[in-house]
Amino acid sequence: MKIGLIGLPKSGKTTLFNLLTGSAIATARYDTGRAELHTGVARVPDPRVERLSALFKPKKTTYASFEVVDLAGIAKGERGGLETKEFRDADALLHVVRAFADEIAGPPDPRRDIVDLETELILADLEVIERRLERLEASIRKQHKEVEAREQEILRRLKSALEAETPLRAVALSREEAKAIRGFTFLSEKPILHCLNLDEKAIGDGSAVEAKYGLRDIAGRPRTRIGWVSAVIETEVAQLAGLEQQAFLADLGLKEPAIHRVLSDCYALLGLVSFFTVGEDEVRAWPIPEGTRAQDAAGAVHSDIARGFIRAEVNTYDDLVAASGSFADLRTRGQLRLEGKDYVVRDGEICHFRFNVAK
Repeated sequence: MKIGLIGLPKSGKTTLFNLLTGSAIATARYDTGRAELHTGVARVPDPRVERLSALFKPKKTTYASFEVVDLAGIAKGERGGLETKEFRDADALLHVVRAFADEIAGPPDPRRDIVDLETELILADLEVIERRLERLEASIRKQHKEVEAREQEILRRLKSALEAETPLRAVALSREEAKAIRGFTFLSEKPILHCLNLDEKAIGDGSAVEAKYGLRDIAGRPRTRIGWVSAVIETEVAQLAGLEQQAFLADLGLKEPAIHRVLSDCYALLGLVSFFTVGEDEVRAWPIPEGTRAQDAAGAVHSDIARGFIRAEVNTYDDLVAASGSFADLRTRGQLRLEGKDYVVRDGEICHFRFNVAK
């Protein structure tokens, strides 16, 4: 699964990319319209993984992760970079919004910047639809095909929504309609997190950004979230560890690095949950789409396990911790369940898959 990182120039987007992925990409403060992309992998912090690792003391501990694609800053009216395939293939968008004063850009106006960015996404999608409708009309004039006529009907409805400045994520679509337009990878249809990048002095106001900048109506839109971070402060936090980091966070009034919350928000925005596998060799969090069946979850571990799936041994994280990691105790307590292939795996469950692949 992939998050597309986007923002207007001078929003601090590349700094946030470095924080999310542990990269060291040089920032280009005044660049606009660049076609280059940066990609990286973001690890999702999860205290449950830490606790399980402490219980089983494995040789390896692996956190859930997702891919991040960083697109160059998109200036108002300059959306050519939005056509980049690697970016359009993203499953959700993280929009970095400047919420600090800049000597060139002036005082922050997050609401304006959110509207401007959403407008660019809408216009980019409108251009795609108009081009496709032209081709459909020409094709239908030559020979009427029911599939094309249906596609034309759907796209005309989406075009009307876009012309009314409505992002496609707010348009209700049936399962069949959503499937019909999936190949277009419309940008305004993707879930989006507008993440305000605060001045370091304003970090204590993070929880009040919706009210302060008049964003409550935006936060209430379908598949839309409002978050916040201070990339400058988070860069300093990332350079500390242990008690020193905890003391610095306490001085800021934070329980944990704010970047952890951003990562968790991105994970939720992608519609992902985690199940765990545990043992002496490895404790691992496996990201799967919410609603995934047990056999498909097994396939996340290995395709052979899904192919030869028999049953899934399932227990909850809380029960395993309460049993100090003892599966024998779970069996005695009746807390270790056997589930079939159609069982829907829930967030935080520990799974062991029984399988048999014939030679």
